[in-house]
Amino acid sequence: MPANYKWIALSNTTLGVLIATMDASIVIISLPAIFRGIGLDPLAPGNIGYLLWMILGYLLVSAVLVVVLGRLGDMFGRVKIYNLGFMIFACASIALSLDPLTGGGGALWLILWRVVQAFGGSMLTANSAAILTDAFPARQRGMALGINQITALAGQFLGLLAGGLLAVVDWRAVFWVSVPISVAGSIWSYLSLRETASGRRGRIDWWGNLTFAAGAGILLAGITYGIQPYGGSATGWGNPMVLAGLFGGVFLLAVFCLIETRVKEPMFRLSLFTVRAFAAGNLAALLTSIARGGLQFMLIIWLQGIWLPLHGYDFEATPLWAGIFMLPLTCGFLVAGPISGYMSDRFGARLFSTTGLLVVAASFIGLLLLPVNFNYSLFALLLLLNGLGQGMFSSPNTSSIMGSVASEYRGVASGMRSTFQNSGTALSIGVFFSLMVSGLAAKLPATLSSGLQGQGVPAATAHQVASLPPVSTLFATFLGNNPVQHLLGPSGVLDRLTGAQRRTLTGHSFFPQLVSGPFHHGLVIVFTVAAGMALVSAVASVLRGRHQRADGQPASEQDGQDGQDEKDRQDQKVQKNQ
Repeated sequence: MPANYKWIALSNTTLGVLIATMDASIVIISLPAIFRGIGLDPLAPGNIGYLLWMILGYLLVSAVLVVVLGRLGDMFGRVKIYNLGFMIFACASIALSLDPLTGGGGALWLILWRVVQAFGGSMLTANSAAILTDAFPARQRGMALGINQITALAGQFLGLLAGGLLAVVDWRAVFWVSVPISVAGSIWSYLSLRETASGRRGRIDWWGNLTFAAGAGILLAGITYGIQPYGGSATGWGNPMVLAGLFGGVFLLAVFCLIETRVKEPMFRLSLFTVRAFAAGNLAALLTSIARGGLQFMLIIWLQGIWLPLHGYDFEATPLWAGIFMLPLTCGFLVAGPISGYMSDRFGARLFSTTGLLVVAASFIGLLLLPVNFNYSLFALLLLLNGLGQGMFSSPNTSSIMGSVASEYRGVASGMRSTFQNSGTALSIGVFFSLMVSGLAAKLPATLSSGLQGQGVPAATAHQVASLPPVSTLFATFLGNNPVQHLLGPSGVLDRLTGAQRRTLTGHSFFPQLVSGPFHHGLVIVFTVAAGMALVSAVASVLRGRHQRADGQPASEQDGQDGQDEKDRQDQKVQKNQ
C-alpha cells in the first residue's frame, strides 16, 4: 500500500461526496430554467407534484438506501461498492443531460434518472466515511472525516450557487457539470482505491431491507404530500392518504426494528445504539440536519421573495443572487470543519461539537431578531456564525460516531449516520414548510386582499387570490417568479388596471412590503423551532460521554489539571449481538 494512500483516499472520497451532495441541491435554484427548458409550468396545479419530486426524490432515495449500501460495503468491500456508485452516478448524469422529452414526459425522465443518480450517490456517501476510517490512523481520523464531512455539507450550499450560475447558461448545463467530474472520479477511484479492510461475507437481511425501505419511503412521502393543500386547508395533514402514509410508515419501521432484533445478521445493527457516543451523536446529527435544512429553504425564500426585490433585483435574477448572498454560510463550514476535526483528535469531540451547537442556536436567535429588511453585514455575520457552529459540530461529531464502533461495523455505522443526516434534510422540508405555511395562513389572506384592493383590484378577485393556498405563493418566490403576476395573471385583471397600478403591483417592492409582516410571523415560528432543536442537540452532545483521544487515551476534562492525560484506555468496541 503506498505511503500516501490515505491522502488519495481522502481526495477521492471528498470529490465523491461533494458531487453527490451538490447534485442534491443544484436543481433547487435551477428549477425555473429546467421546467422552461422542457416546456412545463411547475406552478400549474397538476404540475406541483413534478416540482416536489424533482427536489425530494433524490433526498428520499438517499435517506432510505444508505444503510443498505453501507451494509453491502461491509459484506462485499467498501471500495467495490463505492466504485460502482461512482459509475452509476456518472451514467445517470449523462442520461439527465440528454433528456429527449418535453412536458410531463420530460419531467418524469428527469425524476426517474434523478432517483438512479441518488442511488449512485448513496453508494458514495454510505461508504466514504468507512473508507477513510480504515485508511487513516486514529490520530488523524478526525481531521480526515472533518474535511470529508464539511465538504459534503458545503456541497449542499455550493449546489445552490452552481445551479444559479449554470441555469443562466443552459438548463442542461446543470446536469452536464456532473458528467466530467463523475466520469473522472469513477476512473480515478477504480485505479487508485484499494480495500484496506477484509469484507465479512454474510446473509442479506431481505425482510429488514424491505420493511425499512418501504417504511421510510412511505413516511417521507407522506410528509412530502403533507405540505400540499388539501380541500380547504392550507396543508394536507388532514388528508386520509397522508395520515395513512404517516401511520403506515411508522408501523413498518416498528416491524423493521422487531425484525432486526431477531435476525443473526441485521442490516441496521441496533446494538450500536447501546454505545452512548454513537446514539447521542446520531440524535444530535438528526436534529441539526433538520434545523440546517429548514435554514436553507427559509433563507432562499427570505432572500428571493422579499429582501432581494426590495433592493432592486428582478424576481428572475433572485435565485442566482440568493446563492451568492448565502456564501458566508458555506465559508463558515469550510473554515471550521477541518480545524475542529484536527483539534478534536487531540482534545475530544464533546467540547467542540457542543460549543458549535450553542453557536448555531445563538445564530438562529440572532436571525429571529432581525427585521425582514435587514442590514446585510449583520445578516452575513449571523450566517458566518451559523456556518462556523455547524462546522465545529459536524466534524468532531462524525469522528466520534465512527470512532465508537468496531472496524467490522464501520460501513453500516457510516450508512446509519448518513441515514439520519439525509432523513433530517427530507424531514426539514415537511416540518419547516408546514410551520411557515401555518404562519402565513394566519395573516396573509387579509393582508394580501386589502393590499390588492388598494391598487384597484376588484374585491371579488382580491378575495379569491388571497384565499389561494399560501404554499403557492411560497413556491412562486422559491422559483424566482413574481408572485403577484403569478397570482393575478390567470384572471386578466392586470390588463384592466392603469399603467401606474400595474407597475406598482408587479414592481420590486409591492409584494415584499405587503408580505413582510405575515412572513416575519412565520419566520419567528420557524427559527424558534430551529433554535430549540439546536439546543436539544447540544444537550445530546454533552450526554455522549467522555471522549477518546485519537491515540486511544481519554482527553482530560477535569478543571484545574495541568493537561496531563489520564491512564490509557482501550478504544470502545461494540459488543457483537449474535
